[in-house]
Amino acid sequence: MTHQLLTDGGLETELIFNRGLDLPEFAAFPLVDTDEGRDTLRSYYAAYVRIAVRAQVPMLLETPTWRANPDHGAALGYDATALDRLNRRSVELMNEIANEHDDELVGWQVGGILGPRGDGYLAAGGVDPAEAASYHRPQLAAFAAAGADRATVLTLTDVGEGIGIARAAADVGLPVVIGFTVETDGRLPDGSPLAAAIEAVDATAAPSYFLINCAHPTHITHAVDDGAWQQRIGGLRVNASTMSHAELDVAEELDDGDPARLATDQLPLLTAFPNLEVLGGCCGTDARHVAEMWGVGERPRAVS
Repeated sequence: MTHQLLTDGGLETELIFNRGLDLPEFAAFPLVDTDEGRDTLRSYYAAYVRIAVRAQVPMLLETPTWRANPDHGAALGYDATALDRLNRRSVELMNEIANEHDDELVGWQVGGILGPRGDGYLAAGGVDPAEAASYHRPQLAAFAAAGADRATVLTLTDVGEGIGIARAAADVGLPVVIGFTVETDGRLPDGSPLAAAIEAVDATAAPSYFLINCAHPTHITHAVDDGAWQQRIGGLRVNASTMSHAELDVAEELDDGDPARLATDQLPLLTAFPNLEVLGGCCGTDARHVAEMWGVGERPRAVS
């Protein structure tokens, strides 16, 4: 394996479907604001720390802040000052968790997670890069001020937003990974080829590398064409389900698939993307799936 940083799975789906939490706006960041919420997050991340220890690989602890931006924050009653505090506190919490397990882990980093301004499943309709940079810069600045090692944006659907985020991260001096999502045909929700999106961002504001998330491996495989862009993929966070985004959006039960099968389905992508650094999960995945990806799953023993 060339990848060397283990990260977590589908935080929000785990909390909603497996732990029975209500997450308005699909937002986990308010949990950072309460003792009970922080305890829940510590329990969640501890499962992945144990996997990293078993696999003897470094861990990338990433903040629960995918929705901690102005539009979603406002819908939950958080203004700019409150969001800045929570984004910083999220980085601090990840550092606390890492330090608590420092004697067990072979290494670790802390990353700040951000998400798109819009839905994450729908085409954004052409985002102005300058506007996107202005919109996302405060969250990136909060991560940098709190000492994050990097930032990653997940589930982007628009090239312009990716360019803006890459520019804003450069402004605040924080390495950034740009994460796109694809539909079942391997294309962005607006029909754009993934290769074209990556090439367009790279030509204007090259990030550290790119990541693909919130799609099943069999969907991502449709984008693979042996192009040079595949060298720029440094992270994968796949879905457990083969359902489309539209189907997942209305699903009332969690489709967590089969963890071992997911790891097998992902194997061709590990070859297609030779520069993978980060490997984890997205919607529907939990510690079982990530453990299988890293070859340390706890499968039941055969009864003789």
